[in-house]
Amino acid sequence: MTAPTRVALDPSGADIPAESARLRALGSVVPVELPGGIPAWAPTGYDTLKSLILDARVSKDPRRHWSLWPEIGEHPSWGWIMGWVGVVNMLSTYGPDHTRLRKLVAPSFTHRRTESMRGRVEEITAELLDGLGKQGVPGETVDIRSEFAHPLPMRLICELFGVPEEMREDTAQLISDIMDTSDPSPEHAASVQQQITAVLPALIRHKSEHPGDDLTTELIRVRDEDGDRLSDEELLYTLLLVIGAGFETTVNLIGNAVVALLQHPDQLAAVRAGEITWDNVIDEVLRVAPSIASLPLRFAISDITVGGVTIPAGDAIVTTFAAAGSDPTHYGAGAGDFDAARAADDHLSFGIGVHRCIGAPLARMEAVTALPALFERYPGLRLDAAADELRQVPSFIACGWQRIPVHLRD
Repeated sequence: MTAPTRVALDPSGADIPAESARLRALGSVVPVELPGGIPAWAPTGYDTLKSLILDARVSKDPRRHWSLWPEIGEHPSWGWIMGWVGVVNMLSTYGPDHTRLRKLVAPSFTHRRTESMRGRVEEITAELLDGLGKQGVPGETVDIRSEFAHPLPMRLICELFGVPEEMREDTAQLISDIMDTSDPSPEHAASVQQQITAVLPALIRHKSEHPGDDLTTELIRVRDEDGDRLSDEELLYTLLLVIGAGFETTVNLIGNAVVALLQHPDQLAAVRAGEITWDNVIDEVLRVAPSIASLPLRFAISDITVGGVTIPAGDAIVTTFAAAGSDPTHYGAGAGDFDAARAADDHLSFGIGVHRCIGAPLARMEAVTALPALFERYPGLRLDAAADELRQVPSFIACGWQRIPVHLRD
């Protein structure tokens, strides 16, 4: 059988909307090449992606269902993918293993627990806005990402998991490096693996010696008292997932929302007037600029024919949230435009089915708290950069801005 001609994805994700459109023009499922030359299939439309996510013949377990898993060591430039598929947590398990791990974490992200954190989110938001005011004198530029969008979810998730202050910078750097797919070199992959085996074990040791009322302590207790439900490896990689996903994606959600609203002042005015809800804003941001643009990887358990294309058993599939969100077949001719009045609450950006993001309610609550507070405190907020001057974070996985320079006041 002749190997398909594959389209190389941009490792830096410099223009994700344009890349999604180019792939969509080639078909509903396109053979692609991930950074380092990893072969995969990319769904390009909403219905196609949704059907694959919900298909029981699609797994997230590379050890059982990826035909190329035994070859990873033979390809030095594939090492970066190990931070995504070389782990054992909810992101890379299938069937009963996934169910078991999800049940261990789910009680920590219930609606009641999320609501109990609202007061703390409001406190951190107020503190950060006060801090912005001390530096944002007229004419001075402030990076709203580093000074507001990042520290809010970072502080909250670290408090939730009991990450001490002295470990937070290393934790943030680890997650940033995992998200960075612009460098598929063996050196970068080795650096990430070294950080994983240093940062998280240090946290586990600290919380074992200094237990507290936090989720890391709770997971350690489950491991120690009921080890057949959570192994050492699963504990390590579960922390990697829930801490990383618990703040990095929310950073981009808040940052993307700020940029979208400042670039569409008429819609911002409608939101302020109560004509459009903040929940609608968040759904539209998640649709048109999802915090996770493409998530690696899922795997075909058996041959799967979708959109007239057959994905062979054992092949990898990219979960293309950005392409689904900008699909004109589903969202109309203006699918690529930001329209907060659209009420696109059917977006797939939090996932769907058994793998739906367990922290989605927390991320939404943080955003719906932080955004109105920011715009109420600084009604004259405006971007200090043209659209073509903003730079995407170096990743085909994450969708967000490296810096968001603003003036707080006119």
